[in-house]
Amino acid sequence: MNTKLLMTVSALFLGIIGIFLSFLPEEIINNSDVDGTVVTILALQLLGALYLGFGILNWMAKGSTIGGIFNKPIVIGNLMHFGVAAIVLFKIVFSVKIHTEIIIPLTIIYFVFALGFGYVFLTNPDK
Repeated sequence: MNTKLLMTVSALFLGIIGIFLSFLPEEIINNSDVDGTVVTILALQLLGALYLGFGILNWMAKGSTIGGIFNKPIVIGNLMHFGVAAIVLFKIVFSVKIHTEIIIPLTIIYFVFALGFGYVFLTNPDK
């Protein structure tokens, strides 16, 4: 598998979400059914910082050998993030009534990334 492509695309995906959450939390709150308190805005900005940090980690590791025993913490971190998020999104996709145009594509994207990082975790890198 081409891990450079997987790491680059995941870095861009996480970075874009991180930028939106960090710099546009009030706009996100105004377009959803969330109470816009100071704590909610702060939580979204902190979540955005996490996404940006994880995105830059993937971006900086994209040129490294990844898979098998190489860079296992990066692979496990990504697998946990995308795997758990895919499971959580999959659980709510059948019960959510609003914003399905956001939830369903996010579920698919997270599931694809989880499969990709699961494959990288279980295989050895190509020489």
